[in-house]
Amino acid sequence: MIEVYTDGATSGNPGVSGAGIVVIKEGVRKTYSIQLGTMTNHQAEFWAIIKALEICREDHSEAIISLRSDSQAAVQAIDKEYTKNKEFQPLLEQVMELSRVFPYFFIKWIPEKQNKAADQLAKEAIRQNQ
Repeated sequence: MIEVYTDGATSGNPGVSGAGIVVIKEGVRKTYSIQLGTMTNHQAEFWAIIKALEICREDHSEAIISLRSDSQAAVQAIDKEYTKNKEFQPLLEQVMELSRVFPYFFIKWIPEKQNKAADQLAKEAIRQNQ
């Protein structure tokens, strides 16, 4: 099983955004700090999940993915496979399509204090873009 932690961050809302991703497989930890461009904080949270799934698809397509995010909006939408928010709909569809690659995909909400590494990586992506 692969553990994945994601976080999206923005400088302003909307503003310059970044994604932080931590992938842990068999005790080996890989980190990613990805610039996302200008978007809202919620969009950045979805994009962090999308980018994480793209990375996992490339490196671990046969793995069980256990993804954790501190974004309640994103986790609830993905869990239910539904959102009323038209802005999130295409992002949700991308997440669902990417998640189907894996034999099992789980997503769980975690408190911000358990997601500090991904948060720091997301903020680093913003700093690199300014």
